[in-house]
Amino acid sequence: MPSLPLDDENLPLFTVGQVSEMLEIQQAFLRRLDEYRVVRPSRSAGGQRRYTRREITVVQYVVNLVDEGMTLTAVRRVLELEERVRELETQRDALQAQLEAHREARRARRAACPAYRRPPGGRQTPRPVTATHQAGRPG
Repeated sequence: MPSLPLDDENLPLFTVGQVSEMLEIQQAFLRRLDEYRVVRPSRSAGGQRRYTRREITVVQYVVNLVDEGMTLTAVRRVLELEERVRELETQRDALQAQLEAHREARRARRAACPAYRRPPGGRQTPRPVTATHQAGRPG
């Protein structure tokens, strides 16, 4: 069954009037959020603001922050920092996955080659010194 346009949370479907009615806020407040670059809805061909479901969720969050006494400039900064945290968490997760893959590859190499195995005490025994290595040492 094909998905409906309403299923896409990123589809700009809702007008300023619809959002202000849904959230019981003033239309001027929504325009101010756009002016302060807190929530930037897309525009229709006629230039009217159109909000996505995701943007409406953000507007709800912003209303709560403003009700707690934050300025719109502060709210914008909070949203920016939260986005940065999400980016860093994604990077951290990717790096952790890479690290685990490297560890697994190292374990596989050690299992395949007895020279890489460590004795039960956990310390690797020193490799024997060959004549080639001794030639460069002062005696």
